[in-house]
Amino acid sequence: MRNKQKAHEPLFHIAKRDALPWYQAWLIRIGAIVLALIVCAFLTMFLTHENPISVYATMIKGAFGTSRRVWNLLQSLAMLLCVSLAVTPAFKMRFWNIGAEGQVLIGGLATAACMILLGGKIPNALLILTMIIASMLAGAIWALIPAVFKARFNTNETLFTLMMNYVGIQLVSYFVMLWESPKGSGKIGIINASNHAGWFPVLGDYDYLLNIIIVLVMTIMMYVYLKYSKHGYEISVVGESENTARYIGINVKKVIIRTMLLSGAICGIAGLLLVAGTNHTITTTTANNRGFTAIMVAWLAKFNPIVMILTSFLLVFLEKGANEISTVFNLNHSFADILTGIILFFIIGSEFFVNYQIKFRSSHKEVK
Repeated sequence: MRNKQKAHEPLFHIAKRDALPWYQAWLIRIGAIVLALIVCAFLTMFLTHENPISVYATMIKGAFGTSRRVWNLLQSLAMLLCVSLAVTPAFKMRFWNIGAEGQVLIGGLATAACMILLGGKIPNALLILTMIIASMLAGAIWALIPAVFKARFNTNETLFTLMMNYVGIQLVSYFVMLWESPKGSGKIGIINASNHAGWFPVLGDYDYLLNIIIVLVMTIMMYVYLKYSKHGYEISVVGESENTARYIGINVKKVIIRTMLLSGAICGIAGLLLVAGTNHTITTTTANNRGFTAIMVAWLAKFNPIVMILTSFLLVFLEKGANEISTVFNLNHSFADILTGIILFFIIGSEFFVNYQIKFRSSHKEVK
């Protein structure tokens, strides 16, 4: 007699998808956003008894209600996008640069130092040029330190760059106390408020237009750099496999150091734009966690600088809308953060269904 055993297969299994057409991938993402909004609507009615349509309308008003709000949104978008551009080459190379926050702060600190020490002593055009060079050098050097240790000693870049953030914060804190004005206030205040030395020029009546234009140009340049340049190709190869890169003659250590110099320099520019073009001062919170949010922006966009415009807009819109909800409905800010978190959770989760599919068991097979 033959013993027949039924093969026990799972009810379903997960399989890797073939590359989806772009429109199908975006339909999945849009569907995830719609589903997230529905979940948030039910949660809003259950917890606050507010009309969810009114809540969503308030979010839109918080971002686009006035021309000033629109320009603030565009400014915030540009700054987040700038930091996202900075981390993109490193992350595409699989160098996990978690230190953008510190690199931005160090770039801003170099900018503030130039404004405080040289403001009014040299021509303004020369001062701004000095600030640009100083901020880029400061950010690049701050990124170079973990890059050298990774290239030479294979240290853990995630922990190294993360720790560099805290060193940067303490350096800024020290110089804020050194330059505080008035004494005892614990803050620098507006730098060169009387003569505007080192302030970026205003284009027309729009305070932030120059920042936005600079970041837009940088976005296009980064897209071309990563997609069409030899350096961009080398970054992709190193990210896929360091052994393959070495086999075809790419100097991996050189690519790591060069890419992190670029990443840090762009972070330095972000610090420059925040200090000289936006806040005209510096504090330990000048970067405002953009270094960490930028990781999500770059990842959601699959390291495509053009798509990062959309992902940056989404996160900034949610932030502005959440703040408006808290104010208008007199809700705890945590509730607005919950809504934002749910929407982001669904968006991130949609990437699973873009890359994988769930296959259910169709029938049992017999094994003889």
